[in-house]
Order: sequence, then C-alpha cells, then structure tokens
Amino acid sequence: MREVDPQAGTEPLHWRLLTNHPVTNAEQAWPIVEWHKRRWLIEQFHRVLKTQGFKLEDSQIATADRLLKLVAIAAKAAIITIQLLQARDGHGHQPVRLAFDANEVATLAALNQTLEAQSERLRNPHPPDNLAWAAWIIGRLGGWDGYPSSKPPGPIP
Repeated sequence: MREVDPQAGTEPLHWRLLTNHPVTNAEQAWPIVEWHKRRWLIEQFHRVLKTQGFKLEDSQIATADRLLKLVAIAAKAAIITIQLLQARDGHGHQPVRLAFDANEVATLAALNQTLEAQSERLRNPHPPDNLAWAAWIIGRLGGWDGYPSSKPPGPIP
C-alpha cells in the first residue's frame, strides 16, 4: 500500500505486510490484514499485564506453579480491563453480564448510587445492562472525576 497524498517535499510511504502465507491477490491478502489488525489488541493485553497495568514483571514469585496461577488471575483481570476500556464510550453496546455476574452487577448498582452526584453532568449516562455503565462506575472508583471534558479513565495513558 502506498501513501496517496504525501506532504509536499516528502517521499510517499510504502507499507508492506510480511507473511508466510501465500498471497497472490487482494482476496487472499485481506484476511491476513484482518489478523494483523488484531495484533494491537494483543499488544494492549500485554501492556495491561505488564508495565502499564498489573506489573507482573515485578512479581517476586519464585515457582513456576505459583507464577502460572498469578498469570491466570491477572489475565482474566486484564481481559475485563480491556473490555471496560472498549466499552467505556457506550458505542459497542456490550452487555454488562459479559464481564460481571449477577452479584457483581448488584454491587456495581449500589456503588453507582453513591458515586452519582446531583448534577446531570455527574450521572452515569449509560443504561445498567451495558458494560459502559460498569466502566463509568469503575472509573469513578479509580479517581476519575466523571466530567465529559476530562481524560477518559483507564490504565493506559
């Protein structure tokens, strides 16, 4: 793929996607492009597990068995964190039960009542069956002020 409209005085970029899959036409190339696009999500998962999230690399666990258990727990938490990040704007309409069971949803509902303010601007704008609703509550618990003008909550700056 080549850059169509480069800035004046610069050479157009030419992107190449390397693969070991045989590609002889565009129809064969597009599935590989789709696989490559998912790589960003994998990178985000590793960031949440490591330096910009749970900091697993700082663990002082000395046995493989215990480290495996820690990684399994952290992986589940990292996936839920990423689901919340993806849902926080409310555009995806993922159900809250995707990440939380009935007891956790009830707890979130109780917390929501204490976190919402009297002003309309500080009310949770998402329906309670939506994962964005949970993301709003968890963001508030983490110190986010809830104002739409503020930087959105999340572990990755």
